[in-house]
Amino acid sequence: QVQLVESGGGFVQPGGFLRLSCAAAGSGSGISFMCWYRQAPGKQRELVAIISRGETTHYGDSVNGRFTISRDNAKNTVYLQMNNLKPEDTAVYYCNVEKSFTNYWGQGTQVTVSS
Repeated sequence: QVQLVESGGGFVQPGGFLRLSCAAAGSGSGISFMCWYRQAPGKQRELVAIISRGETTHYGDSVNGRFTISRDNAKNTVYLQMNNLKPEDTAVYYCNVEKSFTNYWGQGTQVTVSS
């Protein structure tokens, strides 16, 4: 069983930055894809960024060029560096990982961007 522990959310003004972290406890080795999703009030959950074990990355159009996903395989941890944040980035951010064809979700961390 994989348990995901997220941290790093909070309140920031437009143009600011935050760094999210997600540690996969109890996972051992073998995590393939690691992702970040987000869900704003009244909207569907959307993919923000994904990184493979070989560190190939893909970003959603709305964050491309502003967010950077990275991972530390030794620590089973994925990060999301969010720069130049905008009010429309306000959402609950969820970590998601895949291991042995099973998806695991974190509890979510709130990011609020407002002046």
